[in-house]
Amino acid sequence: MWYQNLSEWIFGFAFYYPLFMAYLWMVGALYYYISKERKEPLYDDPPVLAEYPFVSVLVPCFNEGANAYETVGALLELNYPNYDIILINDGSTDDTAAIIDDIAAKHVNVKAVQLASNQGKAMALTVGTMMSSSEYLVCIDGDAVLDPNCITWMMRHFLSGPRVGAVTGNPRIRNRSTLLGKLQVGEFSAVIGLIKRAQRVYGRVFTVSGVVAAFRKSALHQVGYWSTNMVTEDIDISWKMQTHYYDVRYEPNALCWILMPETLKGLWKQRVRWAQGGAEVLFKFIDIFSDVKKRRMWPIYTELVVSIFWAYLMCVIFILWAVGKFVDLPTYLQVTSIVPGWNGTLLAVTCLLQFAVSLFIDSRYEPKIRRYYYWMIWYPMLFWMLSVATTVVGLPTAFFKDRNKRATWTSPDRGIHQKERML
Repeated sequence: MWYQNLSEWIFGFAFYYPLFMAYLWMVGALYYYISKERKEPLYDDPPVLAEYPFVSVLVPCFNEGANAYETVGALLELNYPNYDIILINDGSTDDTAAIIDDIAAKHVNVKAVQLASNQGKAMALTVGTMMSSSEYLVCIDGDAVLDPNCITWMMRHFLSGPRVGAVTGNPRIRNRSTLLGKLQVGEFSAVIGLIKRAQRVYGRVFTVSGVVAAFRKSALHQVGYWSTNMVTEDIDISWKMQTHYYDVRYEPNALCWILMPETLKGLWKQRVRWAQGGAEVLFKFIDIFSDVKKRRMWPIYTELVVSIFWAYLMCVIFILWAVGKFVDLPTYLQVTSIVPGWNGTLLAVTCLLQFAVSLFIDSRYEPKIRRYYYWMIWYPMLFWMLSVATTVVGLPTAFFKDRNKRATWTSPDRGIHQKERML
């Protein structure tokens, strides 16, 4: 019977799926790098644009009192001749309101917008958009530090054609004092950056980076702006743009230095939210398969479905192994060991190869980043298990959520040493 080989099918898929995807991402990213990225000047030598349209930088803030001066200070030093800054306080409970009012009073190109209560990041961005007089918006988080040339690199895409609806930047981790911080340096390179490069090769990007992204206002208006009931507004707006046939591009030269969680609790909360956000678009955009015009989104959707299935399958493997310690299971359900064998070794080697490729590419932007390669041996053990667990939790959370409830935000974990920059 077919089920007698069930364990072989389970282990075969659990092994070959991440192996296949890793090489797909590496090949795609290397093609992107060789054919395009390496031919361009370095990030600190931005292109000369035919024109420099007015740009509004939107900074939604919730309890950002500790970071606001640093974030806005970097924005005031941008190498772009024509922009203003709009700070939106989304009902913060700390001193954010007073701080952004103080900043606005001192600088004529800074506006402060005060929302009476926490409405969520999507609403704060929409309000900021309504307050702006620009066709082009650069949206960053209230704890991010933008590279001086970031806007110029992003604007070149919008000037290349009217169907460019959004451009996602290249977030870089700046708090690197702990193991979790160091691992995320490699993760943002080998997972996030590498995948975005590969996805650009086959046409569609899963999501812009919410911490640094630029938008065309007319495109936002056409798709209905950010959805206030989606827990990850960045994933949702990316899918809305692309299902309305706007191009979403990745600009690796648009650097933005960010703070990330450095505690397991903070990391868990962040990754559950990411997993829930991915599952929410799974339910929301299932109708794309009924429209052949949206076929370029099909691979992204399929990849998401398969990755969720893989996570649940890994969970089943662990459960069968644990149950088998106490119950005699049929032969086709027995998992004798979860200790990696030759296949696990091959996956680990492939993972390290993926990190090697990505850190090589990103050394273009951080020459010393390759020294973090040593720490990546811990990544599969910790972050693969974290990915499985958060996906298993995120899917039912997305399915049973109240879709009429507005998604508000809470203060995230921004690392143990918030002010520590890149080493």
